[in-house]
Amino acid sequence: MSGKRILMIVGDFGEDYEIMVPFQALQAVGHTVHAVCPDRHAGEGVRTAIHDFEGDQTYTEKPGHNFQLNASFATVEASQYDALVLPGGRAPEYLRLDERVLDLVRQFDSAGKPMAVICHGAQILAAAQTIKGRRVSAYPACAPEVRLAGGEYAEIEVNDAVTDGHLVTAPAWPAHPAWLAQFLAVLGTRISHD
Repeated sequence: MSGKRILMIVGDFGEDYEIMVPFQALQAVGHTVHAVCPDRHAGEGVRTAIHDFEGDQTYTEKPGHNFQLNASFATVEASQYDALVLPGGRAPEYLRLDERVLDLVRQFDSAGKPMAVICHGAQILAAAQTIKGRRVSAYPACAPEVRLAGGEYAEIEVNDAVTDGHLVTAPAWPAHPAWLAQFLAVLGTRISHD
């Protein structure tokens, strides 16, 4: 099996684990992942944030890593890729204001290409108007946006994920095992344990 070409759209203060883990894990099983950020080029970086659940009313935020982009946003076209990944964190709140990002999301969706979206990434889906009638998970604070965009908010455990057609969503990084497994299934990736 030849690997798929996957586009990941990231931005400053995206959630560190939700960028790093899928970026590395998808490559580890043979896929090509291009991480891009609007108005940035390959070799430049974005700053990430680590969000943790420590008993407060919301998550806490700590400095993450400097994540290096390996492709340039200006040159990507949805037709060049088989799938899309949208990490969470704070980046989606401003990435959803960029019509170029929303247009890419709509192109992946209308083509029925696999999309893996986690945490606050649902804010981008809502802004792109691609979740009407779909069952979608997200960080619980994004539930109103999912519902206002016409989606059914999936109230699942923080370590679970949900697949609705070609869309795989999860509430936050504790769901990585379930989220990535479901995304790999939608991609058609087979992993054997001989």
